[in-house]
Amino acid sequence: MKIIVLFFGGTKDLTGLQEEQAEFPEGADLEGLWSRYVLRFPRLNDLSRVLVLAVNQEIAERTRTLQDGDEVAFLPPVSGGSSRDYYLLTRSPIPTADLVRRQKASGDGAVVVFEGIVRDNSHGRKALYLEYEAYEPMAIRKMEEIGEEAKREFEIDHIGVMHRLGRLEIGETSVTIIVTAAHRRAAFRACQFAIDRLKEIVPIWKKEYFEDGSVWA
Repeated sequence: MKIIVLFFGGTKDLTGLQEEQAEFPEGADLEGLWSRYVLRFPRLNDLSRVLVLAVNQEIAERTRTLQDGDEVAFLPPVSGGSSRDYYLLTRSPIPTADLVRRQKASGDGAVVVFEGIVRDNSHGRKALYLEYEAYEPMAIRKMEEIGEEAKREFEIDHIGVMHRLGRLEIGETSVTIIVTAAHRRAAFRACQFAIDRLKEIVPIWKKEYFEDGSVWA
């Protein structure tokens, strides 16, 4: 099967490629594709902790099985700061555990993770599901501002923010914030600060669906 592979940012420099079409056997997964490119371009391993892979413009886990005609993108962090700071929007499930593994480093004494979860009730009404939408370019810029502010205010090493868009079912993660630091107090405080600021200034809206109607929140 044929897969289109796209390279952005530092991955384009490391491989010398912007785009190519590659042949893979039926049943190949994203991890297999990644392994093939690491063999060709060993320096990609330098980005393995922070690189995000997307399939058909959606963040994907490495276990994802590929289909003929899929488009795979190698996405380094979008922030202009540290290589382990990132600010992302996705319409796919957030791979929190994978993000934690990539973000933490041997010098970190604390990792604090916040996950916002879709609950089955709101203001005494039974919720069925939610939908999120955003003014996407501005949302990413505002998340970057929050990260920069948190790093100025608290003694942390790195921060990552990822927010879901589209339809979310009960129990799914809507937002993940991960903060690493030498000490737990700074990590906890920065994580609390980041989610509070996100709710205040990032242009993301949710529509709650109930058995008897819906409402924007």
